[in-house]
Parts: sequence; C-alpha cells; structure tokens
Amino acid sequence: MVLHTLHPVILCGGAGTRLWPLSREAYPKQFLALQGGTTTMLQDTALRLDGLNASVPRHAPWVVCNQEHRFLAAQQLQEAGVADAKMLLEPCARNTAPALTLAALAAHAADPGAVLLAMPADHVIANAPALHAAVMAAWPMACDGAMVTFGISPQRPETGYGYIHQGRAVADGAGREIAGFAEKPSAEKACAYLESGEYLWNAGLFMVRADQWLKALQALQPQMLMQCQHAMVECTQDADFIRPQATIFANCPADSIDYAVMEHLPHQGSQLGIPARVVALDAGWSDLGAWDALWEVLERDSQGNAQVVQEPGQVLTVDTSNTLVLAESALVATVGLRNVVVVQTPDAVLVVDKSRTQDVKKVVQALQAQPAQRRTLAQAHRKVHRPWGWYDSIDAGDRFQVKRIVVHPGASLSLQMHHHRAEHWVVVKGTAEVTNGERTFLLGENESTFIPLGHIHRLKNPGKVPLEIIEVQSGSYLGEDDIVRYEDSYGRTAC
Repeated sequence: MVLHTLHPVILCGGAGTRLWPLSREAYPKQFLALQGGTTTMLQDTALRLDGLNASVPRHAPWVVCNQEHRFLAAQQLQEAGVADAKMLLEPCARNTAPALTLAALAAHAADPGAVLLAMPADHVIANAPALHAAVMAAWPMACDGAMVTFGISPQRPETGYGYIHQGRAVADGAGREIAGFAEKPSAEKACAYLESGEYLWNAGLFMVRADQWLKALQALQPQMLMQCQHAMVECTQDADFIRPQATIFANCPADSIDYAVMEHLPHQGSQLGIPARVVALDAGWSDLGAWDALWEVLERDSQGNAQVVQEPGQVLTVDTSNTLVLAESALVATVGLRNVVVVQTPDAVLVVDKSRTQDVKKVVQALQAQPAQRRTLAQAHRKVHRPWGWYDSIDAGDRFQVKRIVVHPGASLSLQMHHHRAEHWVVVKGTAEVTNGERTFLLGENESTFIPLGHIHRLKNPGKVPLEIIEVQSGSYLGEDDIVRYEDSYGRTAC
C-alpha cells in the first residue's frame, strides 16, 4: 500500500502587471506586502497550511519561480522560517501547467505517493481554518486518484473570473462532480450563475496525485510532458535551486492547468481514470488581480476609503469616498475624489478610475514600447533588491548617478570591474571591507574611497549590522550591464 504525503506546490511566476507601479517585472506582486502588513503574499502562501490536521503527513514545499527571482524568493522564505523549501527555477515563463509538471516530476521522484496541492503565491486567503477544512475534505478524493479543484463560493455576480459548474454530489458528500467550466461571463450570465447556486469561481487551486497528473499529461498533452521530462533529466542543482535545462524547457508548449488538463476531465476523466471533483471554499479568497480587488479586501473608513501607507509616506483625504490611496515615500492628499485609485511610489504615480483598474496593464505595455530609460519603469523599482542587499538610485543626471547601497551582514558584492564609470564610496553606517585594485582595507563611518575606471574592486560587509554607503558614479555610461564579474558568491555571470 502506497502511503500518501501532501506536497505543497507554490506557483510563484505571476507578473502582476495590473498592480503597476507597485508590482514590476523584477519585483512582482507575490513578493509584496500589499495589505500593509509585515508578511508578503509569498510568505503568507508558504505559511498557509500551518495548523493543518496532523493526520495528513506533509512534505516541505516546492516553489516554482522565475530564475531571476530566485534570491528574492529564497530570502523571503528564509525570513518566514520556511528553510526546507525546494525551488524549481523556470528559465522562461510557460504558464501554470508546465510549472506544475516540473513540481510533479520532482515530487514523484522523491516520493511515489506524493499528492500535490497547487497554490498560486499571489492570492489572499483570509480564513486559514476554512482552507484547512476544504483540504481535509479533498484529501481522500485526491488520494483515490481524483483531480480536485477548490471553487470559491461567489459573493457577487463577478464578470472577471471563470466559473465551475457543479454536478452531482459524490458518495461521501465531501465534494461534487464537475459538470463543466464557463469562461468569464457577461453581467447577465454572472447574475444567473449566482442565482442558480450551481456555480463557483475558478480560483486556480488544485489537489492531485503527482502520478495522476503525469498520467493526464501523457494522454492530453504529451509534448508538454516530454519537454518537461527532458528538461528535468538535464537539470542542474545547486543548494536548494533546481534548474531545468533552459533550451529544452523553452520549447515546452505554454498553457494553464485549466486549459491543458482540467477542462478535459469532465468529459474524458472516466476513460483516463482521473475523475474531476470540486470542493467549495469560503475562506475570504481574492486573487488581488487589480487595484479594485485590493480595495475590496482592505479595511475601509466610514467614507469607504482604504489606505496603504509605508514609511515615510502619508495620506490625507478631504471630501473623498470609495477610494484607495497608497503612499510609499510622500504625502498624498486627495480632494473631492470618488471611486478612484491613487498609488504613489518614489518614481511613479498612478491615478485610475476604480472601474478601469484592469486597464493598468495597458500602461505597462505602453512603457515597454518606450526607449530604455522609460522602459525600466515597467521592469524595476528605483530600489532594486540583490542577493547581497539592495540599492536605491536616489539621483541621476548627465554622466553621474547617486546610489544608496545597503549590504547585509556577512554579504559581499561580486569582484568586478567597469569599463565606462568610476565610483566614489562614502560609508555612512557600519564597516566596509574594500578591495580596490591590489589593496584590501577597512573603512569606517564617514570614511571614503575612490574606485578609478577599470579597477577591479569589491565591497563586503564583515560586520554584524547592515553596511550602508553612498556611491557616486561618474562616466560616459552608467548602465547596470557595464559589469565584468570575476568572482561571485551567488553564481551570477550577468549584471
């Protein structure tokens, strides 16, 4: 008899373009604390099963994320106390079905009885005990070979979600058969779905045995399975990072779990031996797909206004109602606004009608078509995170740039050289170990050094508190791609 173990799979590859300017390509929404708390959406997802009934044995989570986000994801998981997660690094985005397939192959190789629980990292679930109850209801069905999805009990006639049509109750009453799926409906159809009581929102949460998922792919998406298998056979591994072979994975068809497999099962599941089931979930769920969805889940004042304030940001509202205001670094004052979203970051401000927040992605598309300097506003924040810490580009002009750099205790930048710029470093907090050409020496607070153009150099924090420096760059070209690395603690070869 095969013993089954629950393997959480955190799908961490979303782009979050409709939450620009807070969510960007290099720092998408799953890494943000969007609700104003101290934990990010990824951390919340990784901790979501804490307290689950101990009768279900649980494996460490598998995290599938873009390789460019690997250090960010690893750091956030470590900060949340999730030290044993294994990370599968996608060399390119291929949607959720290939992502789940990578996890299924890895989990099945480690544990033939693996049962996968696929959870997107960018969703909100306010009521964890309700999720745990739904997982316990789905567990025996998944162990018996069903593919189970968790449908959200609809709160309103929503036109922005797909729907699951519930069929007959299964024998034990814990779930229902799936009669079919419906695409995002018109307002009229959404009202009819809500009134019928037969439809649930499709949330993208799934539970299925790893071997059953691979069996379904073999029948329904053989090319996808073959490419993922080959990419994993040729994978490399360092520490907790598992890297599928990039060229092979890039040739994998891109598709969602729903389109690739789930929507076929109501009609073909019997022949495949993979019944499709749905368990209703009422747990304060939101996919936070756009700014209006964030307004929905936040606490609001008597005028219907919601705020997210990050120090040193401030918010002041006058004669304003049903409005979301987010302030990161400045005072945002509103007068006479109704049903509006205002988002302020250090390098961008968004003002949008709350009914048009889905169109924010058009702003990102427009920025991506701009020259390089403006295109970066779609890609990265002014504050950029690195595995060693972060930097904030606080000023820039013709032939100069000023950065505030913070290096974690014990961390170091790569041993590097620049062809086009020189740098001045001033230590404002902590102690720096500096390699400058042939010399290595220590700098304390209020001390400085000059790195001439072409000199090999490195910055390290040998202390136990964060190191903070101000860097002034000068030269003919100041782009981040003007870095030649000779040694790097993090295996990076590019900038």
